[in-house]
Amino acid sequence: MIKTCVIMAGGSGERFWPLSRKDRPKQLLNLDSKLKTMLRQSIDRIGKVIDKDKIIIITSINLLEPIRKELADIPPSNVIAEPSKRNTAPCLAYAAAFLKARYQIDNAEILMAVLTADHKIETDEIFQINITAILDFVANNQGLCTIGIKPSRPETGYGYIEAESKFDIPGTTQIVPVARFHEKPDIAKASQYIESGNFFWNSGMFFWRLDVFINEMKCHFPEVGEQIDAMAELHSGNTEKAYTGTNEKIIELYNSFPDKSIDYALMEKSTSVFVAKADFTWDDIGSWDSFSRLHGTDAEGNLIFGDNIVSVDSKNTMVINNSGDTRMVSALGLEDIIVITTDDSVLVCHKSKVQDVKKIVAELRNKKMDKWL
Repeated sequence: MIKTCVIMAGGSGERFWPLSRKDRPKQLLNLDSKLKTMLRQSIDRIGKVIDKDKIIIITSINLLEPIRKELADIPPSNVIAEPSKRNTAPCLAYAAAFLKARYQIDNAEILMAVLTADHKIETDEIFQINITAILDFVANNQGLCTIGIKPSRPETGYGYIEAESKFDIPGTTQIVPVARFHEKPDIAKASQYIESGNFFWNSGMFFWRLDVFINEMKCHFPEVGEQIDAMAELHSGNTEKAYTGTNEKIIELYNSFPDKSIDYALMEKSTSVFVAKADFTWDDIGSWDSFSRLHGTDAEGNLIFGDNIVSVDSKNTMVINNSGDTRMVSALGLEDIIVITTDDSVLVCHKSKVQDVKKIVAELRNKKMDKWL
């Protein structure tokens, strides 16, 4: 049985603007102290479980060559590009078609782990133990599996997974059926979820046998599922080039797909979904508020990151200077404010608006200020 991993790395990271840009989004940035990009960390972590020549990176067309250049230890043909943005359900169907076309074997002999390039995981060895157990489970079961993260706070920015039963066997990677997926809650509902002990953050990591995934997609999202086999056959005998986002027949087919997430299109509808509780520490590096969790704050709740920064009488404020020696940043009397500087841009926003930074990017795009995208 072939173990493969698909790492989704096509996001634009707009909530991390101005540090994250279209040609170098957050997955290609070093955002912590490990001196590795988020994508590099993801590959090294799963590379202890799955051979690197079986790790597939799926990204956008404009990032295809930058990622191939950065990942010298990954075969260039393992970095593929979506023809266009169609959300995660079409994206993973496209990846499934690639695996089917590449290996030309019984789909039941291919395991597919799906990860993203923007997760922060500290305990790599425990992660690898969990992943190994989950892959063993899906190899022998007609089911889809995801990972649930035990909530450490009443988070309103994540979806939640309700487990059908308690995780009551310590020391093992326990896997139980999913009762239900829940949308992002308000703070009161999130607090209730934590108190119940049976709700977990939706990590966005998925595991299945290729045959199970394709059959489930055909059943629950036929507009795309019924076309996976067709996409696998449209490579014109050249899988090296067919999945770089330039095959005209695949482009035409892919662009006809509805824009739906894998959660909405499949996971919330299937009756064969399981969840494993993560034993490792995890965080989703999705916006600037997660940067404080990465690096910690001082006694006043401030995070001062970078050189040439002076902060006086400020509270719960983040100041990041990524302009090197070209600019000094000073903050006086700020509270609940985020200040980010780069060589060419400055962002100032209230912490309550941190999820809306992408609106700035949208406005830049509307005004055709592409230089700063």
